[in-house]
Amino acid sequence: MTLDDLNKLDLKTLADWPLPTKLAALGLLCAAIVLAGWWFDWRGGMATLDASKQKETELRSVFTTKKNQAINLEAYTKQLADIEQAFGALLKQLPNKQEMDALITDVNQAGLGRGLQFDLFKPDAETVSEFYAETPIRVKVTGGYHDVAAFVSDVSKLSRIVTLQNIGLEPAKDGVLNMDAIVKTYRYLDDEEVIARKQQAQAKEQKK
Repeated sequence: MTLDDLNKLDLKTLADWPLPTKLAALGLLCAAIVLAGWWFDWRGGMATLDASKQKETELRSVFTTKKNQAINLEAYTKQLADIEQAFGALLKQLPNKQEMDALITDVNQAGLGRGLQFDLFKPDAETVSEFYAETPIRVKVTGGYHDVAAFVSDVSKLSRIVTLQNIGLEPAKDGVLNMDAIVKTYRYLDDEEVIARKQQAQAKEQKK
């Protein structure tokens, strides 16, 4: 069938068209219906379907995560309780504000008890962190090697957490040693101090 033949076709005489022409026309009509349906209806539906599939995948992932959390909830709860217990035990090793003077005295007595001479014992200003504060104490002691070593051991065995840092040793006359060190003591912040620090942090955030 040529282009001229197509131009001569009249829909009014559709029943008289040759069979191949009828089939070709039917095929074109079906294709036009499918194309129109896709363009005006199915295209939007396909996009919605793709979005729904993506949402379903996300919801399945969230469901799986929450399901695993629910299954392990008892283990998580026990782990949290263990952490809180361990944190409480560590916190008990820190003195409060009123006990700091006694702790500093204990450090001093540990040196005097070993016969050491304190040439310097100077607590510096404390540094406050989120839950605790640390006070560095600059010390300089003179004594025998074994007495200095025993002093370091005694400090490490105190019931409270005390650390020695920046230790320097120099030989002196008569077989004794000079030791310079920073002794750091720690205390936990009481509730009022914690609240005050949070309020200060919030005030700083509001000023930004």
